[in-house]
Amino acid sequence: MDPKNTQNAGQITASTAGGHFTRGKGYLEPFLARQRAQTANRLIPAQLRSGRILDIGCGTFPYFLSRTEFEKKVAIDQLPIPNDVAASLKIEGYSLNLNQEPSLPFEDSYFNIVTLLAVVEHLNPDSMAILFREIFRVLQPGGRVIMTTPAAWSDGLLHLMARMHLVSAEEIDEHAYAYTLPLIGWYFGQAGFKMRQVKFGYFEFMLNMWATAEK
Repeated sequence: MDPKNTQNAGQITASTAGGHFTRGKGYLEPFLARQRAQTANRLIPAQLRSGRILDIGCGTFPYFLSRTEFEKKVAIDQLPIPNDVAASLKIEGYSLNLNQEPSLPFEDSYFNIVTLLAVVEHLNPDSMAILFREIFRVLQPGGRVIMTTPAAWSDGLLHLMARMHLVSAEEIDEHAYAYTLPLIGWYFGQAGFKMRQVKFGYFEFMLNMWATAEK
């Protein structure tokens, strides 16, 4: 089964849930959400899908988790996931403000995969450092963290796109920091990941970056 096309029959979607792919509105948000989900799914090894995934910053409607296949799905966001959405998608949801509480409420070596899709740009550097150490702690040996974030140079373009209603102004206005690939690598290293296990790349016409690290 192709994970990027996985969606159970009768499952709630972003439109039927009455929500959006992100907070606020933007004509390109559905396309961007699909691109992030497809990129993340391609970076998940098939052998890890029989375990647990944690999606950090999943959004009120956890679009990525609705488009991926895992034995157990866990999600964190600042706002709670509606109960009917969580039940339909079989997601265990937690509400947490990561800039105030970057510690994760899970035991050591609990997850096979941790994802942060369009999340780290909302974190201040101090919270980012703590959260990456926490991600390393909750990952199983051989587990993988997968993240995406806008390329640092695209910040001005994103604000222009927000004014044109192409992307969510609410999301763009809350960007706390523009992280570069070398800086993301530094955070991975400080958290305990070996640099030989870290990989980087770009997608969406070089506007966004992806990074992975294995424990």
